[in-house]
Amino acid sequence: MARLILIRHGETDWNVEGRYQGQADPPLNARGETQARRLAEELRGVGLDVLYASPLRRALQTARVIAERLRLPLHTEPRLMEIHLGEWQELLWTEIAKQYPDLFRRWQTEPWEVHPPGGETLTEVQARVYTAVDEILARHPDQCVGLVTHRLPIALLKIRYQGLDPDAVRTLELPNTYWEEIPVEHKTWNVKHET
Repeated sequence: MARLILIRHGETDWNVEGRYQGQADPPLNARGETQARRLAEELRGVGLDVLYASPLRRALQTARVIAERLRLPLHTEPRLMEIHLGEWQELLWTEIAKQYPDLFRRWQTEPWEVHPPGGETLTEVQARVYTAVDEILARHPDQCVGLVTHRLPIALLKIRYQGLDPDAVRTLELPNTYWEEIPVEHKTWNVKHET
C-alpha cells in the first residue's frame, strides 16, 4: 500500500496579511524559510521516497529544502497548485468582502456553490488534484510519496481519503508546514453532487 505525506508550504507575507494568494506567486518569507528547514528535520524519519510539488514558489521553495536535506528526487506537478481565485487573487480578504459582499459571504458558507470571478470552482480543483494524485501513485506503487502543496488541495485530499464531509473544506485548520501521513487505499471520489 502506498503512503502519501500531505505537506503544506511555509509562510509568506501574504499569509500574515490575510491576502488571497490563489495562483499568485509570492515567495516564502524569512519565517517560512525557517519553517521549511524545521519541517525537513521533522520529515527525516518518515521514509519518504520521492517528492512532488506545486510549481508556485512558496511550495517549490519548501519542497527544495526538504529534497536537498533528505536527498530526495523532486518533481513539479502543476495540477497540485492552489485554486485559481481570479479577480480575488492579491486582494485582502477584507477587500474581497467589501467588493463582492454576497459572493464572499457564500464563499464562507457554501464554497462548493461559488465560482470566484475569473477563477476555478472547488469541483474543478478537485478533479485536477485527484487525477494528478492517481497518476503519481500509479508511478510509485508501495512507496512513500510527499506532496508539497496548498491548503485547498490538502483539504480536498483529506476529504477523499479520510471520508470527511465535503463541507469540511471550509473549516479544516491546516497551518503553514502542516503535514500528515495518509495511508492510501483505492477510494471513490467524495464529490459533492448538486441536488
